[in-house]
Parts: sequence; structure tokens; C-alpha cells
Amino acid sequence: MATDALGWADVEAAGGIRAWVDAEVARQGLADPGATSAMTDAENKLYKARRDEERKVRRELYRRAWQAYRRAHVVHLGAGVFWHDTADVDRFDADDPEKRRQDSALPSLDDVAALAGALGLSIPRLRWLAYHRDVDTGTHYHRWWVPKRDGSKRLISAPKPELKAVQRWITREVTEHLPVHGAAHGFLVGRSIVSNARVHAGARVIVKLDIRGFYPTISMRRVKGLLRRAGLGEQVATVMALLATESPREQVATHGKTYFVATGPRSLPQGAPTSPSITNALCLRLDCRLSGLARKLGCRYTRYADDLTFSWHGDARPQVGALLRGVAMIVRAEGFEVHAKKTRVMRAGARQKVTGLVVNQAPAERPTTRVPRVTQRALRAAIKNRELGRSGKGETLEQLKGMAAFVMMTDAARGRALMARLDRLIAARDQAGGQP
Repeated sequence: MATDALGWADVEAAGGIRAWVDAEVARQGLADPGATSAMTDAENKLYKARRDEERKVRRELYRRAWQAYRRAHVVHLGAGVFWHDTADVDRFDADDPEKRRQDSALPSLDDVAALAGALGLSIPRLRWLAYHRDVDTGTHYHRWWVPKRDGSKRLISAPKPELKAVQRWITREVTEHLPVHGAAHGFLVGRSIVSNARVHAGARVIVKLDIRGFYPTISMRRVKGLLRRAGLGEQVATVMALLATESPREQVATHGKTYFVATGPRSLPQGAPTSPSITNALCLRLDCRLSGLARKLGCRYTRYADDLTFSWHGDARPQVGALLRGVAMIVRAEGFEVHAKKTRVMRAGARQKVTGLVVNQAPAERPTTRVPRVTQRALRAAIKNRELGRSGKGETLEQLKGMAAFVMMTDAARGRALMARLDRLIAARDQAGGQP
């Protein structure tokens, strides 16, 4: 029997798996002619041997046909994940999905086969990347913890190269095309911590709030719903949502093997290329409602990732209490929670910082947003020590150059001067063949 890879198109053309198997059995001359009472013992023995051979051939043909089906279909994506290989229109589709897709300039992806083709992956490879397991022997992510300012730790989950390439495609072709509110400043072209802070420069009162567990709060179901509302079908939205989310996992070693055990539902990983653009799009209604609250109370509003900032300027009367109550109600209604311990009210008489930048009223010759003086002094001291031949505190010249670029974002003249000094130090180091 031929053992070459069978194409599903051949099986489908024959009328399906059973029809293809019957045709192959007939082609090989093994179709059952039926037993008769007139058969001799020798004929009956030969008939039984032929039936045994037919059963053996049928089992092999069915195995090959189902292998072909699995090469062309997803079949299953793990426990708890709804999947059907038929890309049907259903009642959860958005109204006029094709118009919504075109309005956002999303690619035309009718089914999972089209998605796999756009990603340059086979169906089995795509299934492997998207498949959900509560207990797995491997993982598509590198994980580590970083300390937060309040002493707690933040989990960073960075996708491995193959999944990262897929997520970058989804980001570039899909999630970055979804509508975003003008109050959002994080991870958007032309916007930054500087544009976010500049809105609140010179304010009388600034109120800063933080959303608790921002990324873990955004579940796979919410991501899938966002993609469905954008006009993508059930199949494509399901697979994309799986590719963009992951469960928090605990590494467990037992019986000489290592397992990665899910400790919660799938959500956006902090460290995935897809997460920032998905959160910006998912927060569109949140931003609309908070902007409306800000207008009602006579203040300004911006959001940078999970940081919410409000400010009053001029003669507007600050209504801090009403703001805090309104924000808590809206944030809760949108499926999030305010981190009460991180709420800050900053008045003009004290230092006001927004996304790491000082925004207090400044003289005309100074930038409206500034890197804190303590940071600038530490950078100048580190550069001076290097110029005098002293060792630093463990930072490399490239890291110092990154800090100088941070200064240059708000004060171009000072930043360029610091960058020039660091460039001279780097050139001297490279010429001498020294270490960082």
C-alpha cells in the first residue's frame, strides 16, 4: 500500500473519508463480494482470508484519511476551548462584520486556513502554538519576576521566537488597526510618556490612579470578544485570542519530569508584543466614559497603560471626591478595579509627577515636562566619574546613554550634551578595546 502523505483535497473530492476508503478498497480489488452457501471449504477459507486483508487495509486507509484531515483542520484546541472546524456565521457575529473589518483595514481571513497561510504556518504548527493545556511539559514563554516600586513583584512573560513572530504579525496587521481613544498615550506612534505628561503640565491639582492587575484582568474571552466585534469570524478570533493569551503557570518537578501547571485562566501576558495594542483597543469605552466624567467635572484626562491621570487647570474648581467616586464606579463597570493604595492627589505647592516626569509650573525658559533633578544629577555624576577614570556603579555606558536619551525627550539641549559626552567615552573605550 502507498504510504505517501495523503492530501485532504483528494479525500474531500471523493466525497469524504468513508467514500474515499470504499473507493480505495475497490481499486485494490478487496471489495467484499459476499459469501454464498455454495462455497466449498477451500473457497470459504480463501474468502475469510480476503475479508481479514480487507479489514486490515480499511484500518490503514482510515488512519491515513484522518491524518490528512488533521493536517488540514484544527480539530481541537484544548479543554474548555470551544471549537468547530466549520467556519459558520453565528448569532455572536457583529452586525455587518465585513464592513467593520474593512473600516479597521483588517486582512480578509475567512477561516483558520487563511490565517495559517497569512502567518506562513501549517495547520498542525498553528494548532501547536495555540493549543491550551492546563498541565504542559513545555511552554512558549520565558518567565521571570521583576521588582515593583511598592516591593511586590511583577511577572514578565516573553514569548519564544516562533510565537513572538506570530504575535508581531497580529499586532502589525490586526490589533494596531483597531480604534483607540485620543486620551490613550501608551505604546502608540507619536505618543509617549512625554505627550501624556504634557497634558497635565502646570496644573493646580493632579489626581493619579492605577488599575489593579491590569493585564491579568484581560481574559482570553475579552480578547476574543474584541476581535469578534472588529469583524473577525469565530474561528480566526478564537485562534488569535489563544495566540495572544496565556495562563499564569507554576513550574512543578515530579518523577524526574518538569511540568508547567496553569494556576489561573488565560489572560494577556506582560511582555507579549500583542498586549499593549489589545489593551488600548479594549479600553476604548473606558476612556470614553472617563473622558466624559472629566469634561463634566472640568478637568483633563489621559491614560498611559494602567495609569489614569486627571488634572484641573486655571480657575476650574477641583472636585476630587466626586472624581474618585466616579472613576471607581466606571472602572468597576468596565471590568477593572482601582488600586486604592496607589491613588495620589498632587497640588501645585508640592512636586507633581506624571509617568515619571515633573510637570510643575516652570519658568518660560524651562521645558513644561522635565526629568527629575535627582535623576539628572545622578546621570551627570556617573558620566563625570567615567571621564575621570573611576568605575561606575555597575551600569554600562550604553545604559547611561539610554538615560541620556530619556533626558533628551524633554530637554533636547541638555540631552544632546550628555549624549555627546557618552559618545566620546564609548569611542575611547572601543578604540582601547576595553570592557563596558
